[in-house]
Amino acid sequence: MQETRERVLDGLTDGPVTGPELAERLDVSRAAVWKHVEALREEGFGIASRDEGYELVEVPEFGGAAVEYGLEAPFDVEFHDSIPSTNARARDLAGEGAADVAVLADEQTGGRGRLDRAWSSPSGGIWLSLLVRPDVPPAHAPAFTLAAAVAVTRAAREAGVDARIKWPNDVVVAGEDAESDDGERKLAGILTEMEGEADRVSWVVVGTGINANLEPAALPSEARPATLLDEVGAVDRRLFTQRVVEAFDELRADPESVIQAWKKHATTLGKRVRVDTPAGEVVGDAVDIEFPGTLVVDTGEERVQVTAGDCEHLRPIVD
Repeated sequence: MQETRERVLDGLTDGPVTGPELAERLDVSRAAVWKHVEALREEGFGIASRDEGYELVEVPEFGGAAVEYGLEAPFDVEFHDSIPSTNARARDLAGEGAADVAVLADEQTGGRGRLDRAWSSPSGGIWLSLLVRPDVPPAHAPAFTLAAAVAVTRAAREAGVDARIKWPNDVVVAGEDAESDDGERKLAGILTEMEGEADRVSWVVVGTGINANLEPAALPSEARPATLLDEVGAVDRRLFTQRVVEAFDELRADPESVIQAWKKHATTLGKRVRVDTPAGEVVGDAVDIEFPGTLVVDTGEERVQVTAGDCEHLRPIVD
């Protein structure tokens, strides 16, 4: 949000204030105050004109300015009603030198997940990509995927959803069969992309697709979706998005702290798993996760460190 406009909005939150008072407080002209008030109204903010002055009476349900309003994290928000891919837009912004930008959309028309799988992104969800430029080596980039998973899980749990994290990048809601994938339904997925040199990351884009105010029937049934709407009813997408961004911002400040936060909400640890990796299949018990996101699987013969792959929870072996 433009800085002066943000200051005008902050001034309006204190209650009725006249144009001259606000102009003096911000050291701008009365005409500038009027222009910014009109611009905020166009962005959906309800600003009443009373005898006592201007007063903020309504905040938009969603949108860039709405999410920036009250956001306690240093991100600019670029909002789109509809866009092919928030990750693609974030990559373009990275090429232009941008940093700390949240690309947010009500709808994606060309969303993709891991392994270039299609990701259904209808209106009503939260389709969010965070562009950051961390001072870390490329090997540490997976920690930002974990940070996003923790951020979404925290927001979902605060909203009343029993959300858990399935390695490496899914936020799920557990079902009746807690011992395998059978009852788990996917609430959110995360796709992280990066560019960098051998020893230093240039940028990281963490894309998060959250099934927010959607009916499960609006999503592909093969994905076994869970939605916030179905679990707890409609949520305030503005506040939910803010909570995700703020939690991610807190975690990215200390990437190595992410592991303990991830373990706290993990559904994979302690389960028998099958992981399809580029080097072949690994089957065993998921016993640990190590920085920056490596899953440790005890096969019974050895402990295998898995850095990437598709993970399936299996029923435990009964002797």
